[in-house]
Amino acid sequence: MEIFSGNINTLERALNYSSLKHKLTAQNIANADVPNYKAKGISFKKELADASARTIHSYRSDPRHFDFQIENRSFSIYNKKNMQYQHNGNNVDIDKEMTDLASNQIYYNALIERLNGKFSTLQNVIKGGR
Repeated sequence: MEIFSGNINTLERALNYSSLKHKLTAQNIANADVPNYKAKGISFKKELADASARTIHSYRSDPRHFDFQIENRSFSIYNKKNMQYQHNGNNVDIDKEMTDLASNQIYYNALIERLNGKFSTLQNVIKGGR
């Protein structure tokens, strides 16, 4: 019997990803005028592809034992290369970064709403539907 479904764990990982993306985008915006600063990013497609490689399942000697997963929650951050938008070597495109920030904020808010819905459902079950 699993108390928290895989959906809540997935939502938690998505929130961690969104939080890190927000920090990287804010860092890029803050350094938009710094000479030779290279913008940083995180790839969701790469994280999705590597997800199965990072998950380790436990050995269960009895089917009644609980299964658990150990995950490496570190994300790989890369520098955006082969671009130069300013004469001083800086490659931060402020318009794209602001768009990414707004898009990520909408994504984060949707995840929070979904997580609140999951916990509301659990709370309703605990109260017995009253």
